[in-house]
Amino acid sequence: MKKRRIMPASKGAAPLDVVIAVMAFLAALALGASLIAQRAADSWSEGLSGKITVQIMPPTSGPARDGLDQETEAALAVLKATPGIAHAAPLSQNEQLKLVQPWLGAEALVADLPLPQLIDADIAPGSEINIADLTVRLKAVVPTAVLDDHSHWIGRLHDLARTLVWSAYGILFLIAVATASTVAFATRAGLDAHNDMVSLLHQMGAQAGFIARAFEGHYFRATLLAAGTGAAFAAVFFLAAGGLESVGYEPVPFLPPLSLKPIELLWLLAVPAAAGLIALITARLSVFAALRAIH
Repeated sequence: MKKRRIMPASKGAAPLDVVIAVMAFLAALALGASLIAQRAADSWSEGLSGKITVQIMPPTSGPARDGLDQETEAALAVLKATPGIAHAAPLSQNEQLKLVQPWLGAEALVADLPLPQLIDADIAPGSEINIADLTVRLKAVVPTAVLDDHSHWIGRLHDLARTLVWSAYGILFLIAVATASTVAFATRAGLDAHNDMVSLLHQMGAQAGFIARAFEGHYFRATLLAAGTGAAFAAVFFLAAGGLESVGYEPVPFLPPLSLKPIELLWLLAVPAAAGLIALITARLSVFAALRAIH
C-alpha cells in the first residue's frame, strides 16, 4: 500500500523554491570564490618562497650597458659566495620584457625603456639567509642594488586571501540566516494553511513531534532539491569559466583562473547539505513554537 503524506502538497511553493535555489547558487559562488582565493594565495606563496630578487638600477651616466653588466657580475659574485644560495642568475632582456608587458601591453615600446637588471636567486631548502647582512654586502659593491626577499608580498597575499575567504564566510552566514528565515516563514504559513488538519491531529492525540516531522520532512526535501539545483548551476558556471580559454578568451594576467578543480567541485555539495539541515532544524523549531502558541 502506498504511504500517503500527512501534509498535502503546498500550492504556490514554486517561488519559495526559486528563492532557495538562487540563495544556494550565490552561496556556492561564495564558497567557490573562497577556494579559488586560497588556492591562488598558496600558489603565489609557493612561487615566491625560497627565492630572492636583486634589482640593479642602470647607471645615469657613462656607458649604461657596460656599467650595468659590471655591476651585475659584482652582485652575482656576492650572491654565489653566500652560503645557502643554491643558484643565482640574471634574467635575460626578453624575460624582463615579458614581466612588464602585462602592465604596459605588448604593443608598447618597452624595449626602449631603461629597465633595471634583475637577478633571480634560489635559496637551498632548509637554509636561512641573513637578509640584512646580504643587503649590506651587496650595497658595498653595488650601491644601487635593491634586495627583495618577497616576504612583504607574501604577507600581503595571505592577508588578501584571508580577507576574501572571511568575506565569503560572511556571505555564507548571511545566506544561511536568509534561508532559515525563509523556511521559518514558509513553515508558519503552512501551519496557518493547514490549521484545521493540525488541530484535528492534535485532538486525536498526535504528539507535537509527530506533526513536526510531517512539516520538517516536507521542507527538508523541498530545500534539498532547490539548493541542489542552485549548486548545480554554480558548478556549471565554474566549469564554463574554466573553458573560456579554450574558446579564445585569454586569462587576465596576475589573476587566478575562475575554474574549480574536480575535487574542489565536490565542496559545492556542502551547500545543499547545509541548506537541507538548516531547513530541517528551522522547520522543527518553528512547528514547536507555533503549536505552543496555538494550543
